[in-house]
Amino acid sequence: MPEATLFISQPHHIRLLFGARDEFLRQVRDSLGIDVVLRGDELRLQGEAENVERGLKVLTELQSIVERRGHLEDWQVRDVLAGNNGGGYSPDVPARASRDLPSIDLLDRARRVVPRTPGQAQYAAAIAEHDLVFCTGPAGCGKSYLAVAMALQALRTEQVRKIVLVRPAVEAGEKLGFLPGDVLAKVNPYLRPLLDALNDILDFDQVKRYMARDIIEIVPLAFMRGRTLNETFIILDEGQNTTITQIKMFLTRMGQDSKIVVNGDTSQTDLPGHVTSGLVDAIERLAHIPGVATVQLTGRDIVRHRLVRAVVDAYESDEAPRSSRKRQR
Repeated sequence: MPEATLFISQPHHIRLLFGARDEFLRQVRDSLGIDVVLRGDELRLQGEAENVERGLKVLTELQSIVERRGHLEDWQVRDVLAGNNGGGYSPDVPARASRDLPSIDLLDRARRVVPRTPGQAQYAAAIAEHDLVFCTGPAGCGKSYLAVAMALQALRTEQVRKIVLVRPAVEAGEKLGFLPGDVLAKVNPYLRPLLDALNDILDFDQVKRYMARDIIEIVPLAFMRGRTLNETFIILDEGQNTTITQIKMFLTRMGQDSKIVVNGDTSQTDLPGHVTSGLVDAIERLAHIPGVATVQLTGRDIVRHRLVRAVVDAYESDEAPRSSRKRQR
Protein backbone atom coordinates (compact mmCIF):
# COMPACT_ATOMS: atom_id res chain seq x y z
CA MET A 1 0.00 0.00 0.00
CA PRO A 2 1.40 3.45 -0.90
CA GLU A 3 2.90 5.25 2.08
CA ALA A 4 4.43 8.66 2.88
CA THR A 5 6.18 10.05 5.97
CA LEU A 6 6.10 13.54 7.49
CA PHE A 7 8.72 14.47 10.11
CA ILE A 8 7.55 16.66 13.04
CA SER A 9 10.47 18.67 14.42
CA GLN A 10 8.70 19.96 17.57
CA PRO A 11 6.90 17.34 19.71
CA HIS A 12 4.34 19.85 21.05
CA HIS A 13 3.30 20.65 17.46
CA ILE A 14 1.75 17.18 17.21
CA ARG A 15 -0.95 18.09 19.73
CA LEU A 16 -1.70 21.34 17.87
CA LEU A 17 -1.72 19.56 14.53
CA PHE A 18 -4.10 16.84 15.73
CA GLY A 19 -6.46 19.25 17.53
CA ALA A 20 -8.56 18.68 20.65
CA ARG A 21 -9.45 15.00 20.91
CA ASP A 22 -7.81 14.48 17.48
CA GLU A 23 -10.58 16.51 15.83
CA PHE A 24 -8.32 17.93 13.06
CA LEU A 25 -6.76 14.54 12.39
CA ARG A 26 -10.20 13.00 11.92
CA GLN A 27 -11.13 15.73 9.45
CA VAL A 28 -8.04 14.98 7.37
CA ARG A 29 -8.61 11.21 7.49
CA ASP A 30 -12.31 11.42 6.61
CA SER A 31 -11.87 14.03 3.89
CA LEU A 32 -9.00 12.31 2.08
CA GLY A 33 -9.67 8.67 2.89
CA ILE A 34 -6.24 7.91 4.33
CA ASP A 35 -4.82 6.41 7.49
CA VAL A 36 -2.47 8.56 9.58
CA VAL A 37 -0.37 6.87 12.27
CA LEU A 38 2.04 8.54 14.67
CA ARG A 39 5.38 6.78 15.13
CA GLY A 40 7.70 8.74 17.42
CA ASP A 41 8.31 12.06 15.66
CA GLU A 42 6.92 10.91 12.30
CA LEU A 43 3.46 10.79 10.77
CA ARG A 44 2.97 7.86 8.42
CA LEU A 45 0.28 8.20 5.78
CA GLN A 46 -1.24 5.16 4.08
CA GLY A 47 -3.90 4.79 1.39
CA GLU A 48 -4.31 5.13 -2.33
CA ALA A 49 -1.37 6.88 -3.98
CA GLU A 50 -3.30 9.98 -5.05
CA ASN A 51 -4.92 10.39 -1.62
CA VAL A 52 -1.60 9.91 0.19
CA GLU A 53 -0.02 12.60 -1.98
CA ARG A 54 -2.83 15.05 -1.19
CA GLY A 55 -2.68 14.10 2.48
CA LEU A 56 1.04 14.85 2.61
CA LYS A 57 0.42 18.29 1.06
CA VAL A 58 -2.39 19.03 3.52
CA LEU A 59 -0.45 18.01 6.62
CA THR A 60 2.68 19.81 5.43
CA GLU A 61 0.65 22.99 4.94
CA LEU A 62 -1.02 22.63 8.35
CA GLN A 63 2.38 22.02 9.95
CA SER A 64 3.63 25.23 8.34
CA ILE A 65 0.70 27.17 9.86
CA VAL A 66 1.45 25.73 13.30
CA GLU A 67 5.12 26.69 13.00
CA ARG A 68 4.34 30.25 11.88
CA ARG A 69 1.38 31.02 14.08
CA GLY A 70 1.76 28.77 17.12
CA HIS A 71 -1.84 27.54 16.89
CA LEU A 72 -4.28 25.98 14.45
CA GLU A 73 -7.98 26.75 14.02
CA ASP A 74 -10.81 24.64 12.65
CA TRP A 75 -11.46 27.05 9.76
CA GLN A 76 -7.80 26.82 8.73
CA VAL A 77 -8.04 23.03 8.52
CA ARG A 78 -11.18 23.27 6.42
CA ASP A 79 -9.54 25.94 4.27
CA VAL A 80 -6.49 23.81 3.50
CA LEU A 81 -8.62 20.73 2.85
CA ALA A 82 -10.86 22.68 0.46
CA GLY A 83 -7.84 23.76 -1.55
CA ASN A 84 -6.35 20.27 -1.74
CA ASN A 85 -9.47 18.20 -2.21
CA GLY A 86 -10.15 19.01 -5.82
CA GLY A 87 -13.08 21.27 -4.95
CA GLY A 88 -11.33 24.61 -4.95
CA TYR A 89 -12.68 27.47 -2.84
CA SER A 90 -15.61 26.82 -0.53
CA PRO A 91 -17.92 29.74 0.38
CA ASP A 92 -18.04 28.44 3.97
CA VAL A 93 -14.27 28.79 4.33
CA PRO A 94 -12.34 32.08 4.84
CA ALA A 95 -9.93 33.20 2.14
CA ARG A 96 -6.67 31.28 2.03
CA ALA A 97 -4.67 34.49 2.39
CA SER A 98 -6.12 34.90 5.89
CA ARG A 99 -3.60 32.34 7.16
CA ASP A 100 -0.93 35.01 6.82
CA LEU A 101 -2.69 37.76 8.76
CA PRO A 102 -0.12 40.15 10.26
CA SER A 103 0.45 40.23 14.00
CA ILE A 104 -0.35 43.34 16.04
CA ASP A 105 2.86 45.12 17.01
CA LEU A 106 2.81 45.27 20.81
CA LEU A 107 5.22 46.09 23.61
CA ASP A 108 8.38 43.99 23.79
CA ARG A 109 7.20 42.05 26.85
CA ALA A 110 3.66 41.63 25.60
CA ARG A 111 2.11 38.45 24.32
CA ARG A 112 2.00 38.16 20.53
CA VAL A 113 -1.49 38.90 19.23
CA VAL A 114 -2.61 37.88 15.75
CA PRO A 115 -6.09 38.29 14.20
CA ARG A 116 -7.31 34.72 13.75
CA THR A 117 -10.00 35.25 11.12
CA PRO A 118 -10.54 37.54 8.11
CA GLY A 119 -13.26 39.33 10.07
CA GLN A 120 -10.85 40.05 12.92
CA ALA A 121 -8.26 41.26 10.41
CA GLN A 122 -10.85 43.63 8.93
CA TYR A 123 -11.61 44.88 12.45
CA ALA A 124 -7.94 45.53 13.24
CA ALA A 125 -7.45 47.30 9.89
CA ALA A 126 -10.50 49.48 10.49
CA ILE A 127 -9.13 50.56 13.88
CA ALA A 128 -5.75 51.37 12.31
CA GLU A 129 -7.29 53.43 9.50
CA HIS A 130 -10.20 55.23 11.23
CA ASP A 131 -10.59 57.43 14.29
CA LEU A 132 -14.03 56.07 15.21
CA VAL A 133 -14.93 52.39 14.84
CA PHE A 134 -18.12 50.56 15.76
CA CYS A 135 -17.91 46.79 16.02
CA THR A 136 -20.78 44.38 16.62
CA GLY A 137 -20.65 40.62 16.91
CA PRO A 138 -21.53 37.61 19.07
CA ALA A 139 -19.77 36.57 22.25
CA GLY A 140 -16.27 35.21 21.81
CA CYS A 141 -15.31 36.86 18.51
CA GLY A 142 -12.56 39.05 20.00
CA LYS A 143 -14.24 42.47 19.99
CA SER A 144 -12.80 43.63 23.31
CA TYR A 145 -9.54 41.68 23.13
CA LEU A 146 -8.47 43.03 19.73
CA ALA A 147 -9.49 46.58 20.66
CA VAL A 148 -7.23 46.39 23.73
CA ALA A 149 -4.39 44.94 21.63
CA MET A 150 -4.72 47.75 19.06
CA ALA A 151 -4.79 50.31 21.88
CA LEU A 152 -1.52 48.93 23.27
CA GLN A 153 -0.01 49.05 19.79
CA ALA A 154 -1.02 52.73 19.46
CA LEU A 155 0.57 53.38 22.87
CA ARG A 156 3.79 51.60 21.89
CA THR A 157 4.12 53.52 18.62
CA GLU A 158 3.36 56.81 20.44
CA GLN A 159 0.20 57.53 18.47
CA VAL A 160 -1.50 58.14 21.83
CA ARG A 161 -0.36 59.03 25.34
CA LYS A 162 -2.89 57.00 27.30
CA ILE A 163 -5.63 54.39 27.09
CA VAL A 164 -9.07 54.79 28.66
CA LEU A 165 -11.28 51.72 29.02
CA VAL A 166 -14.97 52.41 29.60
CA ARG A 167 -18.00 50.25 30.33
CA PRO A 168 -21.61 51.02 31.25
CA ALA A 169 -22.54 49.71 34.69
CA VAL A 170 -25.54 47.68 33.57
CA GLU A 171 -26.31 44.38 35.27
CA ALA A 172 -27.08 41.36 33.09
CA GLY A 173 -30.43 40.44 34.58
CA GLU A 174 -29.26 40.21 38.20
CA LYS A 175 -29.27 42.89 40.88
CA LEU A 176 -25.92 42.96 42.63
CA GLY A 177 -26.97 45.39 45.34
CA PHE A 178 -24.55 47.74 47.09
CA LEU A 179 -20.92 46.74 46.72
CA PRO A 180 -18.25 47.61 49.32
CA GLY A 181 -15.04 49.54 48.69
CA ASP A 182 -13.98 52.61 46.71
CA VAL A 183 -15.19 53.57 43.24
CA LEU A 184 -12.79 51.20 41.42
CA ALA A 185 -13.80 48.32 43.68
CA LYS A 186 -17.48 49.01 43.06
CA VAL A 187 -17.16 49.03 39.25
CA ASN A 188 -14.59 46.22 39.10
CA PRO A 189 -17.21 43.51 38.31
CA TYR A 190 -18.38 45.50 35.29
CA LEU A 191 -14.87 46.28 34.02
CA ARG A 192 -13.39 42.83 34.68
CA PRO A 193 -13.48 41.68 31.02
CA LEU A 194 -11.29 44.62 29.96
CA LEU A 195 -8.86 43.93 32.81
CA ASP A 196 -8.75 40.28 31.80
CA ALA A 197 -7.76 41.28 28.25
CA LEU A 198 -5.02 43.58 29.57
CA ASN A 199 -3.65 40.95 31.93
CA ASP A 200 -3.67 38.34 29.17
CA ILE A 201 -1.55 40.51 26.88
CA LEU A 202 0.73 42.22 29.43
CA ASP A 203 2.25 40.88 32.61
CA PHE A 204 0.55 41.84 35.88
CA ASP A 205 3.30 44.19 37.10
CA GLN A 206 3.28 46.13 33.84
CA VAL A 207 -0.48 46.63 34.04
CA LYS A 208 -0.13 47.87 37.63
CA ARG A 209 2.58 50.36 36.62
CA TYR A 210 0.53 51.74 33.74
CA MET A 211 -2.53 52.15 35.96
CA ALA A 212 -0.51 53.75 38.77
CA ARG A 213 0.96 56.28 36.29
CA ASP A 214 -2.49 56.93 34.77
CA ILE A 215 -1.32 55.68 31.36
CA ILE A 216 -4.15 53.16 31.48
CA GLU A 217 -7.38 54.35 33.08
CA ILE A 218 -10.49 52.24 33.67
CA VAL A 219 -13.69 54.16 34.35
CA PRO A 220 -17.46 53.59 34.34
CA LEU A 221 -19.33 55.40 31.59
CA ALA A 222 -21.09 57.75 34.01
CA PHE A 223 -17.71 59.26 35.00
CA MET A 224 -16.93 60.40 31.43
CA ARG A 225 -19.23 63.42 31.44
CA GLY A 226 -17.44 66.76 31.11
CA ARG A 227 -14.08 65.33 30.05
CA THR A 228 -12.07 66.02 26.89
CA LEU A 229 -9.50 63.36 26.07
CA ASN A 230 -6.66 64.31 23.74
CA GLU A 231 -4.13 61.81 22.35
CA THR A 232 -6.10 59.00 23.94
CA PHE A 233 -7.26 55.60 22.75
CA ILE A 234 -10.76 55.16 24.21
CA ILE A 235 -12.62 51.85 24.21
CA LEU A 236 -16.29 51.57 25.12
CA ASP A 237 -17.09 47.94 25.82
CA GLU A 238 -20.65 46.52 25.88
CA GLY A 239 -21.85 49.54 23.92
CA GLN A 240 -25.23 47.89 23.31
CA ASN A 241 -26.08 48.69 26.93
CA THR A 242 -25.85 52.45 26.47
CA THR A 243 -28.79 54.73 25.84
CA ILE A 244 -28.80 57.24 22.99
CA THR A 245 -28.03 60.06 25.44
CA GLN A 246 -25.16 58.15 27.02
CA ILE A 247 -23.42 57.23 23.77
CA LYS A 248 -23.77 60.80 22.49
CA MET A 249 -22.12 62.03 25.69
CA PHE A 250 -19.37 59.44 25.32
CA LEU A 251 -18.58 60.10 21.66
CA THR A 252 -18.28 63.84 22.25
CA ARG A 253 -15.43 63.24 24.74
CA MET A 254 -13.07 62.71 21.77
CA GLY A 255 -10.26 65.25 21.66
CA GLN A 256 -7.42 65.95 19.25
CA ASP A 257 -5.43 62.94 17.95
CA SER A 258 -7.68 60.47 19.76
CA LYS A 259 -9.31 57.22 18.67
CA ILE A 260 -12.55 55.66 19.84
CA VAL A 261 -13.65 52.04 19.49
CA VAL A 262 -17.19 51.08 20.51
CA ASN A 263 -18.06 47.41 20.54
CA GLY A 264 -20.99 45.30 21.63
CA ASP A 265 -23.30 42.40 20.97
CA THR A 266 -26.67 43.78 19.89
CA SER A 267 -28.30 40.40 20.55
CA GLN A 268 -27.50 40.65 24.28
CA THR A 269 -28.89 44.02 25.32
CA ASP A 270 -29.62 44.38 29.05
CA LEU A 271 -31.54 47.65 28.73
CA PRO A 272 -35.28 47.79 29.52
CA GLY A 273 -37.40 46.66 26.59
CA HIS A 274 -38.68 50.15 25.72
CA VAL A 275 -35.17 51.73 25.61
CA THR A 276 -33.35 51.94 22.25
CA SER A 277 -29.71 50.82 22.30
CA GLY A 278 -27.33 53.72 21.83
CA LEU A 279 -24.94 51.52 19.83
CA VAL A 280 -27.60 50.54 17.29
CA ASP A 281 -28.74 54.16 16.98
CA ALA A 282 -25.18 55.49 16.59
CA ILE A 283 -24.33 53.02 13.82
CA GLU A 284 -27.43 54.10 11.88
CA ARG A 285 -26.74 57.81 12.40
CA LEU A 286 -22.98 57.96 11.89
CA ALA A 287 -22.02 55.18 9.45
CA HIS A 288 -21.96 57.57 6.45
CA ILE A 289 -19.55 60.07 8.06
CA PRO A 290 -15.94 59.99 6.71
CA GLY A 291 -13.52 58.66 9.29
CA VAL A 292 -16.15 56.37 10.83
CA ALA A 293 -16.03 52.61 10.21
CA THR A 294 -18.48 49.87 11.11
CA VAL A 295 -17.41 46.21 11.34
CA GLN A 296 -19.82 43.33 11.87
CA LEU A 297 -18.25 40.10 13.11
CA THR A 298 -20.13 36.81 12.87
CA GLY A 299 -20.12 33.31 14.29
CA ARG A 300 -17.21 32.47 11.97
CA ASP A 301 -15.05 34.89 13.97
CA ILE A 302 -15.63 33.20 17.34
CA VAL A 303 -12.29 32.06 18.77
CA ARG A 304 -13.31 30.79 22.21
CA HIS A 305 -14.09 27.15 22.92
CA ARG A 306 -15.60 25.43 19.86
CA LEU A 307 -18.90 25.00 21.76
CA VAL A 308 -19.37 28.79 21.96
CA ARG A 309 -19.91 28.92 18.21
CA ALA A 310 -22.41 26.06 18.44
CA VAL A 311 -24.27 27.82 21.26
CA VAL A 312 -24.47 31.09 19.32
CA ASP A 313 -25.66 29.29 16.17
CA ALA A 314 -28.32 27.42 18.15
CA TYR A 315 -29.77 30.58 19.64
CA GLU A 316 -29.62 32.52 16.35
CA SER A 317 -31.33 29.71 14.43
CA ASP A 318 -34.02 29.53 17.10
CA GLU A 319 -34.95 33.22 16.87
CA ALA A 320 -36.71 32.95 13.50
CA PRO A 321 -38.99 30.02 14.46
CA ARG A 322 -39.91 31.71 17.74
CA SER A 323 -40.79 34.94 15.91
CA SER A 324 -42.97 33.09 13.43
CA ARG A 325 -44.77 31.20 16.23
CA LYS A 326 -45.56 34.50 17.98
CA ARG A 327 -47.03 35.94 14.77
CA GLN A 328 -49.19 32.85 14.27
CA ARG A 329 -50.68 33.23 17.73
